[in-house]
Amino acid sequence: MPPQTVSLPSSSPPSSSPPPASPSLVKDAADAVPRIVPVRRTGRWAAAVAVLVLLALALNSVIRNDAFQWDVVLAYFATVPVLRGLWLTLWLTAVVMVLGFALGALLAVLRLSGNPVLQAVSWGYVWLFRSTPILVQLLFWFNIGALYPQILGVSTVTLLGPVTIAVIGLTLHEAAYAAEVVRGGILSVERGQIEAAQSLGLGPWRRFRRIVLPQAMRSIVPPAGNMLIGTLKGTSIVSIIAVQDLLYSVQLVYHRTYQVIPLLLVATIWYAAVTTLLSIGQRYVERYYARGTAGAR
Repeated sequence: MPPQTVSLPSSSPPSSSPPPASPSLVKDAADAVPRIVPVRRTGRWAAAVAVLVLLALALNSVIRNDAFQWDVVLAYFATVPVLRGLWLTLWLTAVVMVLGFALGALLAVLRLSGNPVLQAVSWGYVWLFRSTPILVQLLFWFNIGALYPQILGVSTVTLLGPVTIAVIGLTLHEAAYAAEVVRGGILSVERGQIEAAQSLGLGPWRRFRRIVLPQAMRSIVPPAGNMLIGTLKGTSIVSIIAVQDLLYSVQLVYHRTYQVIPLLLVATIWYAAVTTLLSIGQRYVERYYARGTAGAR
């Protein structure tokens, strides 16, 4: 009997590649995937174009209008009287902010103390100086000689000049608002932080300086920056009592030359430039005190 031949299976592994898909199936799968279509924001772009056109027309009218007298603005922009008035404005703003926040911090501490008499005094001060306009306060201090002709044997007119009266009036007014800003910042610190500092044995001053104040500054800096910018612009009101600030300096010029609009533009540009610089500085200070928080990111 002849031998039988047995065929063994091949040792090569079977192919794992899938059979080629039909072109029709591929096309159907591609059609089944939804396409992402961007939203057409026609209204937004139309509004943007309209605003840009209006701004361009306004800017063109300002630049090409001869009534603004830009040559006069350029001629008086950096003159000695204007720069001297600008320097007095900056000096007055710095002095008022430092003294106002120093007095305001004291009033805030008195308001948060456990002494009802000190709380009442602080509340009464804030109520009084926030209830009366700053112009009325300046005029009152300017005429203080009618109530007190002499102070410590010295004539009030000699003792209190226009600049001194401006510093006193603006500082007392500023302190009322600074007190509420500082008080709000202190109250924004969680009570648990203070209790933890007390448990570590930190004294009141060290607890305030190392724990409370750094956290309170996050809430104090933004309104304080707004107050600084407001004080810079608010110093223009001292021109009513003949303090030669920036506004009063340009007023002296246009009372002589009758070029009111260009001289007012000189003051406006200087106020805008200094305010812009202060706003940039405020941004960096806010970022510094917001380190480690969501606001910093």
